[in-house]
Amino acid sequence: MIVPQDDLIGHQLPHSFAYTGTSDPTWMERLWYSAHPVPGGDVILNVGCGYHPNRNVFDAHAGITVGKRQHNLRFSQRLGADPLSAAIGPLRFQVLEGLRRHRLVLEPNEAGLSFDIEFSSVLNPHEENRHTVRRNLRLQHDITRYQQSGRYSGWVQLHETRFDLTADAWWGQRDHSWGLRRELRTDPAHPPMSEYPPHLFTWLVAQFDDCALHLFMQESQPGRPLYLTGELVFKQDLPRDGQWAIKDVEHDLRWANDPHGQTVESGTLIVTFANGQSRKFTLRALPARYFLKGGMYGGYRGWFQGDDKGPYHFEHDVWDLSDAGTRTEARTLGDNVFEFSDGKRNGYGIFEWWVLKGYPRYEEVQKFPAP
Repeated sequence: MIVPQDDLIGHQLPHSFAYTGTSDPTWMERLWYSAHPVPGGDVILNVGCGYHPNRNVFDAHAGITVGKRQHNLRFSQRLGADPLSAAIGPLRFQVLEGLRRHRLVLEPNEAGLSFDIEFSSVLNPHEENRHTVRRNLRLQHDITRYQQSGRYSGWVQLHETRFDLTADAWWGQRDHSWGLRRELRTDPAHPPMSEYPPHLFTWLVAQFDDCALHLFMQESQPGRPLYLTGELVFKQDLPRDGQWAIKDVEHDLRWANDPHGQTVESGTLIVTFANGQSRKFTLRALPARYFLKGGMYGGYRGWFQGDDKGPYHFEHDVWDLSDAGTRTEARTLGDNVFEFSDGKRNGYGIFEWWVLKGYPRYEEVQKFPAP
């Protein structure tokens, strides 16, 4: 099947862009965006989509947390005759200028959330190290991914409340990944559940005025990473020579007295780069948090990313994040707005984490489910 993208150069395989190079059903491509006001960090907008060509599915989510209420919208549709269209129901994603400007639009709908926003950046993206995992000799996970920090402008409407986004006051980040992706199944009502060895998972993007720190680390014990990627990135007109790639991380996370789950309150990171320099970053949690189960990460009430829900399916709900039952179901994995400091200036961004039982630090929060 020939699609409009086939008019462009860049083919990597002897067939149309409509097809992948593998028939593995776990192949997916995913976009993710988040935006939050600074320095307050009291609201977070979270938007993403997933392209599952070998399952004939395109799904997406959009949501916002204001105070203790998280609003979630979830979408799914079959691919149809235009499989590469990044649009579903009232939601669409547009690349206006590669690695520079993207537009996200959510038309008015019954959930009461709509927006028309633009992401823009002058910073380089961070391309993660290739993440490949084999289990029992089977290639289970083989992902290419990059992130980019930037600013948002436009507007967001939540029922009667309007947020006007300006680039000086609304910062954020985006993520693009593709490849074979092992399923994350953390919906206890719909087994089987994913099984992982004891480890600490940390992922963060910290944006400053002229640079951004990217870090993704999983480690079985302190100082022994299972996977480590990250760097300090600068403006796109500056050369990149690898000297700011992350080579080592020391962490000290302090946990909030949260009766419902794993919540980092503050902490420090000592990051060592390829050029031998080390920098200390302090972390402080800001109020806003978006739990990613609202977007089917790990599965939500039997709906997992990539599931065929029919020609078109849409649902929405509102979570009370002060409710113990809601927090138990939402579990741990979320996009948490943080302030970061290098001792001279403050930056803002997103921090994600989980600690699995048996990791030799942070035992005080391992009683809570993750992720």
